[in-house]
Amino acid sequence: MTEAVLAVNAGSSSLKFGLYPRQGAALWTGQIEGLEAAGEAAFSAALQRLLHDCTQRGARLLAVAHRIVHGGEAFIAPCRLDAAALQRLRALAPLAPLHQPHNLDGVAAFLQALPQLPQVGCFDTAFHATLPAVERALPTDRALAAQGLRRYGFHGLSYQYLAQTLPQHSARAGGRVLLAHLGNGASLCALRGGRSVATTMGFSALEGLMMGTRSGSLDPGVLLHLLRQGWSADALEDLLYRRSGLKGVSGLSADMRTLRASTEPAAAEAIALFTHRCLREAGALAAVLGGLDAIAFTGGIGEHDAALRAELAAGLAHLGVRLDPSTNSAARGDRVAAIHAADSAVELWVVPTDEGRVAAQAAFSLLDA
Repeated sequence: MTEAVLAVNAGSSSLKFGLYPRQGAALWTGQIEGLEAAGEAAFSAALQRLLHDCTQRGARLLAVAHRIVHGGEAFIAPCRLDAAALQRLRALAPLAPLHQPHNLDGVAAFLQALPQLPQVGCFDTAFHATLPAVERALPTDRALAAQGLRRYGFHGLSYQYLAQTLPQHSARAGGRVLLAHLGNGASLCALRGGRSVATTMGFSALEGLMMGTRSGSLDPGVLLHLLRQGWSADALEDLLYRRSGLKGVSGLSADMRTLRASTEPAAAEAIALFTHRCLREAGALAAVLGGLDAIAFTGGIGEHDAALRAELAAGLAHLGVRLDPSTNSAARGDRVAAIHAADSAVELWVVPTDEGRVAAQAAFSLLDA
C-alpha cells in the first residue's frame, strides 16, 4: 500500500480533501457536500466512508493534515493537534468567523473518528511569520498590541505553494515577486527572496482587497456611523463578511463568472471596483518592493479570468509589465503558464495552487522528524 496523508479543508457545509503520497500529484481529490444539514451522526458516517475509500485506493494513512486559517502568534509552524491546541485555536475564531470554527470542528471530528492517527494543523498565517515589524504593527494605542492586535496575513498555504513552485519555472522567483490569490477570498503578497515581506490581509481576513462577499479595507468611520445608527456587532459582521464585496456591490452574485455573463450595470460596476482595488493594492506592494521582477496569479479568479489579468497588466504598464494576449487567453489554470510578452520587464505567470500538497508535505515532515 502507498503511504499517504489525507489533507482536508473543513467548511461550514463541505469537506474538501486530497489524498497525497510523499511525492507527486494527489492520488484522489474531492469534496463532500451538505454536511451542515446532515447532523453529527451523518458527518461521522461520511468520514468513515471517506477513510474506507482511501483504503480502497491502496493508501495507508499516516496522518490527516488540516488547513486552519488563523494560528495567531503562537502557531507559526505546522504542529500536532490535540484538545488543548484546539481550545487555544478556538479563541481566534472571532478573527476569522467564516473559516476558523468550521476548520476546528473538522479537526475535532477527525480526532474522535481516528484517535490513533496524528492530526496535523497547517496555518495560513504561518507563512507570514517573516513579515517585518513595521508591516505587522497597527497604528493604534500601544497597549492593544499586548492583546495580540497586529497584522497577521492569510492565504499562507497557497502562497507557500507558489513560492516553492515558481522557482522551478522562473529564474526571477527569488527576486521581487507579487503573488495574487484572487478568488472568493482575495489577497496579494509581496515576496523578496521567497519570503513574505508585505501582504494585504492583516488582523483579520477582512482587510485589503474587495472579495466575493467580504468588503476588504473599509474606512472605520463607516462602522462608527452604523454603530451610532444602532447596528449591532453581529449585524456589522454579517455586512462585512457576507453582504459586501462582489455580491454586495452587484446585488447579484459573488461569482465572477456570473457577473461577467450579466448585462446588468451593477455587475459591471462590481467588476470595475474589484479590478480597481486589485490594481491599487498591487501598486502599493510594488512600491514596498521597489519594483517588480515577476507576478503570479492563482485562485479561482486569478487562474481563470483572463480579462482581469489583462486589465491589471495594463494598469501596471508603467512598471514595464507587458502581457501576451494569446498566451493569456490560453491559460486556463490547468498548468503553470507564462503569459508575459517577450519585451516585458516583468514576468507574468498563472500558477494553479495546491494547498493540500503543502499541508501534506508538512505532515510528512513532522512524521519524519
